[in-house]
Amino acid sequence: MPTSTVIIGSDHAGFAFKNAVSHSLREAGFTLVEFGARSQESCDYPLVAGDVCRQVLATGATGILICGTGLGMSMAANRFPGIRAALCTNEYLARMTRAHNDANVLCLGSRVLGEALAESIIYVFLNTAFEGERHQRRIDQLETLNANS
Repeated sequence: MPTSTVIIGSDHAGFAFKNAVSHSLREAGFTLVEFGARSQESCDYPLVAGDVCRQVLATGATGILICGTGLGMSMAANRFPGIRAALCTNEYLARMTRAHNDANVLCLGSRVLGEALAESIIYVFLNTAFEGERHQRRIDQLETLNANS
């Protein structure tokens, strides 16, 4: 069951891309909470990722982060315990990261994807359910990982 609220944020490199996909999501009936760049003026992606991840953790909504490649956003987002951010470049990755990894934040690269493909990836991500069962054990292990153990 898709969530009706999506927390979305971008840096300056993803600003125009975020606006395009946000329009599509609103037309599909989603409520958006937006963070990050309000123009193409340079801003820092780690701060945007932090705002989005804190909101995802507080509300249980799904997050979407967009930067030039998606790499920086995914690295920043995955520093938050409880966030499972996935950089997806096709629908298969989006489906599998939701079904098997219970990803709660989708990361996209505006410089590596076209808008039509990005929208398709987003809809697959938002409409794929976590399969649970054997995958839950692995999610639990992810949450207890510590580099010092």
